Amino acid sequence: MMITDLKDTKIAKDRLLNMYATLAEGKALYKAREAVKFNCSLRSIQRDIEDLRSFFANQSEATGVVQELIYDRKLNAYRLVPPLRNLLNNEETFAVLKILLESRSLTEAELFPILQKLITCCVPPDEQNRVNDLIANEKFHYVEPKHKSKLLLKMWELSGALREHKLVKVIYMRREGKEVTRYIKPVGIMFSEFYFYLVAFIDEEASGEKIVYEPGSESYPTIYRIDRIKEYTITDKHFSVPYQDRFEEGEFRQRVQFMYGGKLQKIKFWYKGPSVEAVLDRLPTAKILQHDDNGYLISAEVFGKGIDMWLRSQGDMVERV
Repeated sequence: MMITDLKDTKIAKDRLLNMYATLAEGKALYKAREAVKFNCSLRSIQRDIEDLRSFFANQSEATGVVQELIYDRKLNAYRLVPPLRNLLNNEETFAVLKILLESRSLTEAELFPILQKLITCCVPPDEQNRVNDLIANEKFHYVEPKHKSKLLLKMWELSGALREHKLVKVIYMRREGKEVTRYIKPVGIMFSEFYFYLVAFIDEEASGEKIVYEPGSESYPTIYRIDRIKEYTITDKHFSVPYQDRFEEGEFRQRVQFMYGGKLQKIKFWYKGPSVEAVLDRLPTAKILQHDDNGYLISAEVFGKGIDMWLRSQGDMVERV
């Protein structure tokens, strides 16, 4: 075989591998673009597509995992269904970028690399400038949280303690500026209103402290803002989590407001404002009991006193029953 033939064979293999990688990542494959990219004919690209279609069909037969290379008439392009790596599409990526920026939960040093990785991984090269332009103003005016703390590694390590049911020693800065040292049993990590929180039960014996709880709230977890955890040590001591007492983040999240812990209570109030949907979104457990000229009579289950802050913020639109 001549040197020119070897070179052509290598180019064809590189082209085929590149096209495979594009499909595997969940991206659409456009014949015309590929032909221009590799300086070859549309016929060569079509042959590659047929080779890839045969390869995926054989893989599906051998593994039992069905993957098919299809032609998407809406996109006028080829797609692998399902892809090996199911990445976000353009619309999904843009929505996630906007949510991350609006949350204002991370410093620029931690947030901006995440934004760029999302764009690089999920958005086709010819659309990346468009997405960058759409979020450029928000990035320029981005206001970091005042605590300026790096959170990603801390959250990841605490999530490991949570998963493995390990007792954690923390030095925590309370709201009034006083530091306390406690041993806690982490059961959840949550986000709300600009901050990440660790939900945990206090181990009074290990902490050497008798905690004074509000009446009725001693059986419910305590909520710690993660940026206020100044130091933490994940111990080798495990704590048990009986199934019947297992903490459910989703259930807890539906019933807590402004991340104020406390006992579970039922509330009832009249809502006289213009948008009852906003109330139902704020309080996922809310139910409309009655609707008349007085407004909407609503009941809900909530943890703690955080709900009082929200009710007061509604002014004359809310009347507690």
